Amino acid sequence: MQTNFIGFDAGNGAIKLYGATGGLEVLSQVSTNGSKQVVSTFGLHKQKAPMHILNPYGSFYVGAGAHDWGRPVESLDAERNNGTPEMESLLNGSLTQLIKCYGELTSPLSLVIGLPQEALTGDQANTTRDSVRRWLIGTHTWEADDKPYAVEIADVKIASQVTGALFDYLLDENGKFIQERKRAFTEEVGVISIGFGTVEMLVIKNRAIVQRFTLGTASGVRRLLEIADSQKMYSLGESDLRLRQGKVDLSTALPIWEREVTGVIEKQWGNYWKRFAAILLVGGGTILLKNTLPYRFNGKAFIPDDPILSVARGLYKMTLSNKEK
Repeated sequence: MQTNFIGFDAGNGAIKLYGATGGLEVLSQVSTNGSKQVVSTFGLHKQKAPMHILNPYGSFYVGAGAHDWGRPVESLDAERNNGTPEMESLLNGSLTQLIKCYGELTSPLSLVIGLPQEALTGDQANTTRDSVRRWLIGTHTWEADDKPYAVEIADVKIASQVTGALFDYLLDENGKFIQERKRAFTEEVGVISIGFGTVEMLVIKNRAIVQRFTLGTASGVRRLLEIADSQKMYSLGESDLRLRQGKVDLSTALPIWEREVTGVIEKQWGNYWKRFAAILLVGGGTILLKNTLPYRFNGKAFIPDDPILSVARGLYKMTLSNKEK
C-alpha cells in the first residue's frame, strides 16, 4: 500500500503540514465548550464559527478565532508534545484541512515531525521521542463540523525544527541536492528559526551539529505579544490573530523585542557567524524582522520564499531524499 509522506511542524503559533500536494497552516488556537451554540441577534452580524472538533477528549473549537467561541486552552509547555487533548484536537483540525484542500487520505501517513530543540535534548529526550510516537502512531478518529473522519498514521520520524529549515535550503522539490548549495553541507551553515514560542539556533558542519553554537530560548513572537499587551487584555491566541490582521501597535514593542532577539544571537554566536557559509532565517518572526535582521550578517543571510512553511517543507523533502537512497 502506498504511503503519504507529510512534514509536520508542530509549532506553538500554528501547525504546518507539507506533502506532495503542497502545504497549509492552521493556527494553534483551541477552546473548550465547543458544543455551546450562539444565538444570532437582530442588527448584528452572525460570526462564522471556527472548525468544531469532537473527539474522545471532548468538544473543541480550533483555528483562527477559536478563542472567541469558548474557554481558551493555552498550554505551551513541553507536555503538549505528548498528545494532550488540545494537541490531538489541533492534529484533527489540521488533517481535516489537509483532506479538504487535497482530497481524501486513502493511504496511511508517514510523518516527519519537527520539534523544538529543547524537547530533543537532555535526560528526557528519549522519553519525549517515545511519547510523541506513542501519541501519533495509530488510527485517529474524530468529527469535524459534524462530519466523521479517520486517518491512520503508520510511522513517525522525529527531527528538530531547525533541521527541517536546513534541508529546505539544501534540497529541491524532488529531494535532490541543489548543486550550488550542496557545498554548504560540508561547511558551516547557521540556522535561526524565530517561531511563536522560541528562537532556535543551529550550526551544522560536515553533516553534524556544532553543539556550542546550538541554542533554544523562549524569546519568540510570544515575547513580542507579551510586551505589546503588557496589561494582558487578550489571550495569546487573540493577540496572535490581531498581529496577523495588523491590529497590534508595534511601534514600541518591536524595537524592544528585536533587541532581545539580536542579544540572544550575539551572546551565542558572537562574531563567529562571519565564518559561516550561509545563515538561514526562517519562522514567522523572520517576517517581522525582515527589514533589519538579515542586514546584520553582511550578505550571508538567506530567507526562503515561504519562511513560515519552510520547516514543514524541509521535513517533507527529507523523506524524498531518503526514498532516493
